[in-house]
Amino acid sequence: MSHIRMVDLHTQYLHIRGEVDAAIQQVIDQSAFINGPQVEAFAQALAAYTGAKYVIPCANGTDALQISLMALGLQPGDEVIVPAFTYVATAEVIGLLHLVPVMTDVDPHTFNMTVEVLEQALTPRTRAIVPVHLFGQSCDMAPILDFARQHGLFVVEDNAQALGTVYSFPDGTRRHTGTMGHIGCTSFFPSKNLGCFGDGGAMMTDDPELARLCRSIANHGQEQKYHHSLIGCNSRLDTLQAAVLNVKLKYLDQYARNRALAAERYDALLRDVPGVMLPWRSPWSTHVFHQYTLQVAGGRRDALKEYLAARQIPSMIYYPLPLQEQQAFRSIARPSGSLDVAAQLCRRVLSLPMHTELTEAQQEEVARHIVDFSE
Repeated sequence: MSHIRMVDLHTQYLHIRGEVDAAIQQVIDQSAFINGPQVEAFAQALAAYTGAKYVIPCANGTDALQISLMALGLQPGDEVIVPAFTYVATAEVIGLLHLVPVMTDVDPHTFNMTVEVLEQALTPRTRAIVPVHLFGQSCDMAPILDFARQHGLFVVEDNAQALGTVYSFPDGTRRHTGTMGHIGCTSFFPSKNLGCFGDGGAMMTDDPELARLCRSIANHGQEQKYHHSLIGCNSRLDTLQAAVLNVKLKYLDQYARNRALAAERYDALLRDVPGVMLPWRSPWSTHVFHQYTLQVAGGRRDALKEYLAARQIPSMIYYPLPLQEQQAFRSIARPSGSLDVAAQLCRRVLSLPMHTELTEAQQEEVARHIVDFSE
């Protein structure tokens, strides 16, 4: 059996090698390595795919979050509500801009922010909400958006792990994650569902003024060369990365189907394992399974991880500490209410190998060891 990897990017590349190599060679032949035509072509293709009116590529997903908050005109001391169970970048950019990250608990099944926690987090200083569509499925956005409208708050979606996910509103309307708030942010880090061969990111919005501001901020605060109306930054998607993404975007739905099939296989193999809770599917969202994440009860998560590692089965803990326990945030963040679920998840979650090239035999091997450990 081939070596089992958490993410098998090389085999994925081999299936589209001809297209990717040709796209990269075209960039080299044109030698427009910064802001070449492939960047705008990718922005237009991603807009068509997601339904967003404007897509602004940038250097990475963290920059996308930071630029979005800058475009909203938030001021130092303003509060931004974020989930406590997420990757550090979501709150990191809030701190960098001298805003206050207000950390809330998450749903124990979806791992996502819910509207129920927002009311107790709200203060007169609240200006924005950053829902994170964690591990590949959407937050329940209808009530979150209603809450934001009611209180005049901005919504910036962190869609780094859920590109391609579709949310269903109660009236039957369907929207891609990243296109429902004021701005949506995503990452093209290589291991993401749509990943390039380095770093990359993008912002999505339907608001022409926010699109203009994001584009300007990402380009040193200029719209006309050497005329700077804003303090901005330098955050560009390389032309080579855009060329790779143009190829891979055509396969994104197929990649999602492959991941969904792999998730169904895991479900069938692990359904009856005691002490293991399988990923929960929400009725309002599709799931692109950026991660397939178990909850392991009884304080046995770390022992299971070690057991698998000893048998050359990779696994990952996303995330070992909730944000409120990270030293970087202790002096700048404000916790809101109980954060017990986030803390508990950090002790229980374990993500299994999940990628587009995962075979049935590999999954059976992973599951066999988990079953053996549990017996």
